[in-house]
Amino acid sequence: MAFKRSGDTDVSVEMASDKKKKQVRVWVDGCFDMVHFGHANAIRQAKKMGDYLVVGVHSDEEIAKHKGPPVYKQEERYKMVRAIKWVDEVVEAAPYVTTLETLDKYNCDFCVHGDDITTTADGTDSYHIVKAAERYKECKRTAGVSTTDLVGRMLLVTKNHHKPEEESVEKSDVSDIGEKLSMSSCGHSPYTGVSQFLQTSNKIIQFSEGKEPKPTDRIVYVAGAFDLFNVGHLDFLEKASKEGDFVIVGLHTDPVVNRYKGANYPIMNLNERVLSVLACKYVSEVVIGAPYDVTQDLMDHFKVDIVCHGMTPVMPAEDGSDAYGIPKKLGKFKTLESGNELTTRMIIERIIAHRLQYQLRNKKKSEKELLIMEALTKNNAGK
Repeated sequence: MAFKRSGDTDVSVEMASDKKKKQVRVWVDGCFDMVHFGHANAIRQAKKMGDYLVVGVHSDEEIAKHKGPPVYKQEERYKMVRAIKWVDEVVEAAPYVTTLETLDKYNCDFCVHGDDITTTADGTDSYHIVKAAERYKECKRTAGVSTTDLVGRMLLVTKNHHKPEEESVEKSDVSDIGEKLSMSSCGHSPYTGVSQFLQTSNKIIQFSEGKEPKPTDRIVYVAGAFDLFNVGHLDFLEKASKEGDFVIVGLHTDPVVNRYKGANYPIMNLNERVLSVLACKYVSEVVIGAPYDVTQDLMDHFKVDIVCHGMTPVMPAEDGSDAYGIPKKLGKFKTLESGNELTTRMIIERIIAHRLQYQLRNKKKSEKELLIMEALTKNNAGK
């Protein structure tokens, strides 16, 4: 302790006060397959528990061993997780079972995971070691979404049903089992996990940065479906972010997306797509239910300096006009080459190509969770 004479302003100054507050480092790990907004919400909650967030992402080999084949390749998952705005660092090929050695290696104080069940291939709790050492905290799981759920939505239909060139699909074209599952009162199947996500205004606020553009900012506007948010979207948005300072993403409504994509699109509804896009670090703001036509009113309202679009074809507006006619006329339109050809349709084709494998994976996951829940219920009843 250092002292000052009584005539000084401060009588004493604690040496500890001169030291910087210890940075709380948090560890989160997972498969992060399809890197959906449920994952982003868990990451957001974990970041709030500390100052610096390290995210460990499992390899394809580890996931295949303990859960079954992942939909996204490991390089895609690494890149997607890095782009979530609350992530400070990504550790590739993190071990499936979280150990104290892993936490210590990356100087993490504790591990965070959702309040759902995660086990290894032999049924062991993946977090039993860190739980025993009291270096484990839980966050709230996002109800209504999971990788199992999203895979289930795609398993409900056939490959032909997803072809965008089909103008529409009548209700009778959907398989009987798919219709029963999607229309059931509970909205959930143990084989597909299809469920209902309920959006709230609070959730949107939590995901939004809430920042206004500065007067000197160059405003970039992009629009689209951004369905099953993936590295193709990510690479495009990264390129768009280099065109200005503030990126606004206009998300089209479900009926509009269905008009220009057809079949069973979008796989994720508007509320889900909003959170998926908001979690991306390249996005500043989202327009929920943006008009398909980029109008003069829209350009003026958001003070748009440049409108960007990818290399994919643009369907004409309902009146047959060019949806991007206004920004083109103003000299404020630019086509961007993202360098990534991955599309939502290609992801769906991955699922369809390995349909039986994913059906089995979903079935096993649901059965395993059911057994664990029954065991927990019995243990609690016996206490």
